[in-house]
Amino acid sequence: MKNNLHVKLLLKITQEYVNAHFTFVFSFLFSLLFLAYSYNFSSQSWRPIVCAFFIIYAITTAYVGFLTVRIKHNLAKLGNIPKSTRLLGYPLFLTVATGNIFSASFAFMLVSKKKTVEYTFAAYAFITQLFIIGISALNLFKSYVTDTFLLAMGLFLCLALFYIVMLILCTKFVTPKSAPKWMLLPGILLLFATFTGNLFATLLGYCLIQKARKTNPSSIEKWQNIWEKILRNTMAVFGLFFIVLMFSLSVTSSWTFDYDLATENNYGALLQTPSLEYPLGTDNYGRDLFSRIIFGAQISLIVGFFSTIIPALIGGVLGAFSGFYGKATDNIIMRSLDILYAIPGILLAIAIIAAFGANTVNLIIALSVGAIPTYARTMRANVMQLANFEFVESARALGASDAAIIFKHIVPNSLAPMIVKATLTIGGAVISTSSLSFLGLGIEPHIPEWGNILKVGSTYLETHSYVAIFPGLCIMLLVLSFNFLGDGLRDALDPKTN
Repeated sequence: MKNNLHVKLLLKITQEYVNAHFTFVFSFLFSLLFLAYSYNFSSQSWRPIVCAFFIIYAITTAYVGFLTVRIKHNLAKLGNIPKSTRLLGYPLFLTVATGNIFSASFAFMLVSKKKTVEYTFAAYAFITQLFIIGISALNLFKSYVTDTFLLAMGLFLCLALFYIVMLILCTKFVTPKSAPKWMLLPGILLLFATFTGNLFATLLGYCLIQKARKTNPSSIEKWQNIWEKILRNTMAVFGLFFIVLMFSLSVTSSWTFDYDLATENNYGALLQTPSLEYPLGTDNYGRDLFSRIIFGAQISLIVGFFSTIIPALIGGVLGAFSGFYGKATDNIIMRSLDILYAIPGILLAIAIIAAFGANTVNLIIALSVGAIPTYARTMRANVMQLANFEFVESARALGASDAAIIFKHIVPNSLAPMIVKATLTIGGAVISTSSLSFLGLGIEPHIPEWGNILKVGSTYLETHSYVAIFPGLCIMLLVLSFNFLGDGLRDALDPKTN
C-alpha cells in the first residue's frame, strides 16, 4: 500500500511525467482540429497542407503517448528516469518546426536531468526566438516587406545560436545556488537582448548576474523558489510564453513587417483566402490580415499594460493611505471611490471616450479610471492587516516617518496580491479594449487593432469566417495566457500553498 502511494506521489510531482500528460492532451486536441479543418466542404476538396499538419501532430501524439507510458513505467520500477528514456526526447525537438510548443518544451525538460531555473529560461528563450524567426519568415513570400528584413533575420539567427550556447553552459556550469564568475559577462549580454522583446533572455541574464556576483544569497534563494514554483505550473509557463512571444513580435515587427500592408487598401486582393503570400488572408479592403494582427498586438499590449499599471499605482497609493490612517481619511477616500465604483466600468469608459474622442490615450484613461477602486480596496485590506505587525511598531519606535513606514515597510510587503491582481485583470483590459474598438469607440478604425479586425470580420462570418476567427483566437489566447500566469503567480506568492 505504501509502495503504491509512493508511486502515485512520484508521478504527481515528477515534472517530466506532468509535462508528458499536458503534451499528449494538447497534441491530441490540435490533431483533431487539423483533421476537422483538413476538408473544404464548400469546394469538396482536401487541404493538403492542413492534412500534412494533421499527420505530423497525430504521429507526435502517438510518440508522446509512448513516452508517457515509458516514463510511468520507469518511475514505478526504478524511481527515476534513466538516460535511455531521456534520449528519446531528442526527436521531439523537430516538432518546433510545426509550431508545437508543447512537445518542444517537453523535449527540453526530458533530455536534461539537471534543470535549473536558468536552464528553463534559456530553453524558452531559444524556443521563443525560433517562433519569431518562423513567423517573420512567412514574409519571404511577399514581393516586398521592409529594407531591414534580411538584417533582422540574420540578427535573430545569431541570437538563436547564442541562446543554444547559453543553454549548454547553464546545463554544465550553473547550479541551483551558484554560477561561475565568468558567467557575469554572458548575463550582461543577455540583458542587451531585451531590445528584441525576448523577456526570457532578460530573466536569464538577471538570474546569472545575481548568481555570479553571489550577493545577498537569501534574496537569490527566495526568488529562485518563487520561479521554481511558477515553472512547475505548466499552464502558467505556456501563458508566459505566449505573452512573451506576442510582446517580442510587437517589438520586432517594425524590422520584419511592412506597416503599409496592414493599413493601405489593395483593391486587387479583396478577401483573399489564406495562402503563402497572405498566410491569414486579406480583409474587405485587401489589407494583409497577418500583418494587421501582428501590428495589432502592439495596441492590445500597450493599452492593456498601461490601463492596468496606472490604476494599480493610483489605487495602491490611495488604498495605502486609507488603510494606514483609517477613520476620517479612510471614510473620505473610500466613500469617494465607492461613488466611482458604483458606475459600471464599460459605461464610464464609453462616456469618457464620447466626451473626449476616440484615440489610444483617451482609451487608456477611460479604462484606468474605472479600475482604480478595485486596486484601492485590495491595497487597503493588505495595509490594514500589516499596520499592526511588530516590524511596523519597531520602525515607528525608531522614529521613522509615516511616509517611510508606508512606502518602505508596509507597501513592499503588500505587493504580492497587487501583482497577482494586475496579472489577472490585464486580460480584462485587453477584452475591454477590443470591445470598445468593436463598438467603434476605441482605436481609430484604420489602425490595426484586434477589436477593429474582429469588427470587420463579423460581417463575413458566413462567407469568409477566417477574417473574424484569427483575431478572435488571438484575443482569447492572450487573455487566457494572462489568467494562467496570474494563477501561477498567485500559487507561487501565497505562503499557504507551501
